[in-house]
Amino acid sequence: MAEIKKIKTALISVFHKDGLEELLAKLHEEGVKFVSTGGTQSFIESLGYECQTVESITTYPSILGGRVKTLHPKVFGGILARRENENDLAQMAQYEIPSIDLVVVDLYPFEQTVASGASETDIIEKIDIGGISLIRAGAKNFKDVVIIPSKAEYGILLDILKKKGAQTDLTERKLFAERAFGVSSHYDTAIHNWFVNNI
Repeated sequence: MAEIKKIKTALISVFHKDGLEELLAKLHEEGVKFVSTGGTQSFIESLGYECQTVESITTYPSILGGRVKTLHPKVFGGILARRENENDLAQMAQYEIPSIDLVVVDLYPFEQTVASGASETDIIEKIDIGGISLIRAGAKNFKDVVIIPSKAEYGILLDILKKKGAQTDLTERKLFAERAFGVSSHYDTAIHNWFVNNI
Protein backbone atom coordinates (compact mmCIF):
# COMPACT_ATOMS: atom_id res chain seq x y z
CA MET A 1 0.00 0.00 0.00
CA ALA A 2 1.25 3.45 -0.90
CA GLU A 3 2.59 5.46 2.02
CA ILE A 4 0.09 8.18 2.94
CA LYS A 5 1.31 11.47 4.39
CA LYS A 6 -0.88 14.19 5.86
CA ILE A 7 -0.29 17.84 4.92
CA LYS A 8 -0.42 19.90 8.10
CA THR A 9 1.88 22.85 7.41
CA ALA A 10 2.64 24.53 4.08
CA LEU A 11 5.49 26.91 3.29
CA ILE A 12 4.31 29.17 0.48
CA SER A 13 6.65 31.66 -1.19
CA VAL A 14 5.85 32.63 -4.77
CA PHE A 15 6.80 35.43 -7.15
CA HIS A 16 3.59 35.12 -9.17
CA LYS A 17 0.38 35.15 -7.11
CA ASP A 18 -2.02 34.36 -9.98
CA GLY A 19 -3.74 31.01 -9.64
CA LEU A 20 -2.86 30.71 -5.97
CA GLU A 21 -6.18 31.81 -4.48
CA GLU A 22 -8.16 28.61 -5.18
CA LEU A 23 -5.35 26.42 -3.88
CA LEU A 24 -5.09 28.47 -0.66
CA ALA A 25 -8.86 28.26 -0.14
CA LYS A 26 -8.83 24.46 -0.37
CA LEU A 27 -5.76 24.09 1.86
CA HIS A 28 -7.36 26.37 4.44
CA GLU A 29 -10.58 24.36 4.28
CA GLU A 30 -8.52 21.25 5.03
CA GLY A 31 -6.97 22.88 8.10
CA VAL A 32 -3.47 23.33 6.67
CA LYS A 33 -1.40 26.01 8.44
CA PHE A 34 0.44 28.57 6.31
CA VAL A 35 4.00 29.88 6.68
CA SER A 36 5.25 32.52 4.29
CA THR A 37 7.44 35.52 3.47
CA GLY A 38 6.96 39.11 2.37
CA GLY A 39 4.53 39.68 -0.45
CA THR A 40 3.13 36.15 -0.37
CA GLN A 41 2.39 36.46 3.34
CA SER A 42 0.57 39.77 2.71
CA PHE A 43 -1.41 38.13 -0.11
CA ILE A 44 -2.44 35.19 2.09
CA GLU A 45 -3.51 37.49 4.91
CA SER A 46 -5.42 39.72 2.48
CA LEU A 47 -7.63 36.69 1.78
CA GLY A 48 -8.43 36.43 5.47
CA TYR A 49 -6.18 33.48 6.34
CA GLU A 50 -3.76 33.34 9.26
CA CYS A 51 -0.14 33.07 8.17
CA GLN A 52 2.95 32.61 10.29
CA THR A 53 6.01 34.54 9.13
CA VAL A 54 9.22 32.75 8.27
CA GLU A 55 10.95 35.40 10.38
CA SER A 56 9.06 34.20 13.47
CA ILE A 57 10.56 30.75 12.94
CA THR A 58 14.12 31.78 12.03
CA THR A 59 14.26 34.94 14.22
CA TYR A 60 16.01 36.64 11.28
CA PRO A 61 14.45 39.27 9.01
CA SER A 62 14.76 39.25 5.23
CA ILE A 63 18.27 40.63 4.62
CA LEU A 64 20.58 41.78 1.83
CA GLY A 65 17.82 43.38 -0.17
CA GLY A 66 15.72 40.22 -0.09
CA ARG A 67 18.54 37.92 -1.21
CA VAL A 68 18.26 35.92 2.02
CA LYS A 69 14.80 35.11 3.38
CA THR A 70 14.27 31.36 3.74
CA LEU A 71 17.88 30.13 3.81
CA HIS A 72 18.00 28.92 7.41
CA PRO A 73 18.31 25.55 9.21
CA LYS A 74 14.87 25.93 10.82
CA VAL A 75 13.30 26.16 7.36
CA PHE A 76 15.39 23.60 5.53
CA GLY A 77 15.52 21.30 8.54
CA GLY A 78 11.73 21.30 8.56
CA ILE A 79 11.68 20.24 4.91
CA LEU A 80 14.60 17.81 4.82
CA ALA A 81 14.05 15.97 8.11
CA ARG A 82 13.25 12.29 7.57
CA ARG A 83 10.09 11.65 9.55
CA GLU A 84 10.98 8.04 10.37
CA ASN A 85 14.58 8.78 11.38
CA GLU A 86 14.87 8.97 15.17
CA ASN A 87 18.01 11.12 15.07
CA ASP A 88 16.39 13.63 12.71
CA LEU A 89 13.30 13.83 14.93
CA ALA A 90 15.44 14.28 18.05
CA GLN A 91 17.33 17.15 16.41
CA MET A 92 14.07 18.76 15.29
CA ALA A 93 12.93 18.70 18.91
CA GLN A 94 16.30 19.89 20.20
CA TYR A 95 16.46 22.89 17.86
CA GLU A 96 12.71 23.56 17.78
CA ILE A 97 12.43 22.94 14.04
CA PRO A 98 8.82 22.77 12.81
CA SER A 99 7.81 20.16 10.23
CA ILE A 100 6.95 21.47 6.77
CA ASP A 101 4.88 19.02 4.74
CA LEU A 102 4.13 21.07 1.62
CA VAL A 103 6.32 23.59 -0.21
CA VAL A 104 4.68 25.84 -2.81
CA VAL A 105 7.25 27.97 -4.59
CA ASP A 106 8.04 29.47 -7.96
CA LEU A 107 11.16 31.08 -9.28
CA TYR A 108 12.14 34.62 -10.19
CA PRO A 109 11.40 35.20 -13.90
CA PHE A 110 14.97 34.91 -15.17
CA GLU A 111 14.19 34.14 -18.82
CA GLN A 112 11.53 36.84 -19.05
CA THR A 113 13.96 39.36 -17.56
CA VAL A 114 16.63 38.45 -20.12
CA ALA A 115 14.07 38.65 -22.95
CA SER A 116 12.99 42.11 -21.81
CA GLY A 117 16.44 43.52 -22.53
CA ALA A 118 17.10 44.27 -18.86
CA SER A 119 20.50 45.31 -17.56
CA GLU A 120 23.05 42.77 -16.38
CA THR A 121 22.47 43.92 -12.79
CA ASP A 122 18.73 43.28 -13.05
CA ILE A 123 19.31 39.91 -14.71
CA ILE A 124 21.71 38.79 -11.96
CA GLU A 125 19.14 39.72 -9.29
CA LYS A 126 16.64 37.41 -11.01
CA ILE A 127 18.86 34.38 -10.36
CA ASP A 128 16.80 32.69 -7.67
CA ILE A 129 18.67 31.17 -4.73
CA GLY A 130 16.15 30.51 -1.98
CA GLY A 131 13.43 29.30 -4.32
CA ILE A 132 15.60 26.84 -6.21
CA SER A 133 16.95 25.55 -2.87
CA LEU A 134 13.42 25.04 -1.54
CA ILE A 135 12.48 23.15 -4.71
CA ARG A 136 15.49 20.85 -4.46
CA ALA A 137 14.99 20.25 -0.73
CA GLY A 138 11.31 19.43 -1.10
CA ALA A 139 11.97 17.16 -4.07
CA LYS A 140 14.85 15.37 -2.34
CA ASN A 141 12.61 14.54 0.62
CA PHE A 142 9.64 13.40 -1.49
CA LYS A 143 9.09 10.49 0.87
CA ASP A 144 7.72 12.99 3.38
CA VAL A 145 7.13 16.28 1.58
CA VAL A 146 4.99 17.55 -1.31
CA ILE A 147 6.82 20.00 -3.59
CA ILE A 148 4.87 22.31 -5.90
CA PRO A 149 7.59 23.97 -8.03
CA SER A 150 5.43 26.20 -10.25
CA LYS A 151 1.83 27.23 -10.84
CA ALA A 152 1.63 24.50 -13.51
CA GLU A 153 1.26 22.00 -10.62
CA TYR A 154 -1.48 23.88 -8.71
CA GLY A 155 -4.24 22.07 -10.57
CA ILE A 156 -2.72 18.64 -9.93
CA LEU A 157 -2.52 19.26 -6.20
CA LEU A 158 -5.99 20.80 -6.16
CA ASP A 159 -7.43 17.66 -7.76
CA ILE A 160 -5.76 15.52 -5.08
CA LEU A 161 -7.08 17.76 -2.29
CA LYS A 162 -10.62 17.59 -3.68
CA LYS A 163 -10.55 13.81 -3.99
CA LYS A 164 -8.61 12.79 -0.90
CA GLY A 165 -8.31 15.77 1.41
CA ALA A 166 -4.94 17.03 2.62
CA GLN A 167 -3.00 13.84 2.09
CA THR A 168 -0.86 12.30 -0.63
CA ASP A 169 0.62 8.92 -1.40
CA LEU A 170 4.23 8.16 -2.29
CA THR A 171 3.56 7.89 -6.02
CA GLU A 172 2.01 11.36 -6.07
CA ARG A 173 4.88 12.89 -4.11
CA LYS A 174 7.42 11.24 -6.40
CA LEU A 175 5.60 12.68 -9.46
CA PHE A 176 5.83 16.18 -7.96
CA ALA A 177 9.54 15.61 -7.26
CA GLU A 178 10.14 14.58 -10.86
CA ARG A 179 8.40 17.73 -12.08
CA ALA A 180 10.38 19.80 -9.57
CA PHE A 181 13.73 18.59 -10.85
CA GLY A 182 12.48 19.32 -14.38
CA VAL A 183 11.79 22.91 -13.33
CA SER A 184 15.17 23.32 -11.63
CA SER A 185 17.01 21.75 -14.58
CA HIS A 186 15.32 24.08 -17.09
CA TYR A 187 16.02 27.10 -14.90
CA ASP A 188 19.71 26.34 -14.40
CA THR A 189 20.11 25.61 -18.11
CA ALA A 190 18.67 29.04 -18.96
CA ILE A 191 21.07 30.72 -16.53
CA HIS A 192 24.01 28.73 -17.87
CA ASN A 193 23.14 29.67 -21.44
CA TRP A 194 22.98 33.36 -20.51
CA PHE A 195 26.46 33.19 -18.97
CA VAL A 196 27.82 31.33 -22.00
CA ASN A 197 26.52 34.07 -24.27
CA ASN A 198 27.58 36.99 -22.08
CA ILE A 199 31.15 36.23 -21.09
